[in-house]
Amino acid sequence: MHTFKDYTGSVYGGLGHLLWAYCQAKQIPIPSKLALIQDLERFDFIIWRDLLSELQALTGHSHLALDIASMLETKHLGVMGYLASSSANIETAIRRYYDFHRLLYDGNPLVVEAKDDVLLIRWEVPEALVTNLTNEIAIALVFQFFNRYLRPDQFQLAEIHFSHAAPKSTVFYEKYFGCPVKFQQTYSQVIVPISILALPIDQADQTLQQLLLQQAQHLLSQLPNSTQLDQRLQSAILTGLQQGEFQLEQVAEQLNVRPRQLQRHLQQQGTTFSERLQEVRLLVAVQYLRDPHLSLNEISLLLGFSEQSAFQRAFRKWTQMTPKQWRKQYALKAHLTAV
Repeated sequence: MHTFKDYTGSVYGGLGHLLWAYCQAKQIPIPSKLALIQDLERFDFIIWRDLLSELQALTGHSHLALDIASMLETKHLGVMGYLASSSANIETAIRRYYDFHRLLYDGNPLVVEAKDDVLLIRWEVPEALVTNLTNEIAIALVFQFFNRYLRPDQFQLAEIHFSHAAPKSTVFYEKYFGCPVKFQQTYSQVIVPISILALPIDQADQTLQQLLLQQAQHLLSQLPNSTQLDQRLQSAILTGLQQGEFQLEQVAEQLNVRPRQLQRHLQQQGTTFSERLQEVRLLVAVQYLRDPHLSLNEISLLLGFSEQSAFQRAFRKWTQMTPKQWRKQYALKAHLTAV
């Protein structure tokens, strides 16, 4: 019997926002799974992996991961990104990245290893979980992380390694990263010259750094419960709603735990399965209501309600508004923002 210890990791919600921004910029249809995670603080690594694969299938883009990473902004990295940008120098920024990497991707360790005159930076993710796309975007995000805080004339990587097989042409990769790129290596990793560590960061702010450190430490202390139980359960309920299988026993089966075990976990969190189900239903309902093409009856069915009136009663209980009122309010805000 598997338990929550088999948890495979969660990803910071800002990376979901990065995928959304990319789809909008490239006029790519928004995948339904991507829409569902936009209001989540974190989501399962498996969803991240599957979304990248879905976008690859939609676009046929041979360098999709690198293209997505090029749109990275500090906000997509959350508090960790702002911690790095307020650091005094690159060495401190890397230290912050190492100390708080779980805030970006929680599940497997980040390894930072000094060897001769270079620094090796890599994620240790089980091969069963990764794809070429997840490898490439992980490395490209680290590259863009550095690229944001150093001028091009200062910054030069030593090498990039990928564990997967080389494509037909590696020219694009070497142009993108500005250094030699090797494939079929032991690890996918960024290799940085130690000589750049002392380089200052223009946006350094010691006062902001201390405030952000406190916030990051607080967030990190919350990860064990929120990622191993709450986020995984939320994803399972989302899947269950899509498949019409969202009863306690069915969700517990998805998670490979006994129903009583799941109930005990929820009791320890001070909640119940019914409460968690309603929270997820509200989250999804809001996403569906933003789509003017979906009728209230269709939304009711998608949320697992037997009839529209049951959905309307539930939504009023959640928000003190009817679905029609919420949709009208949202449309008005969208109009005012556009103007």
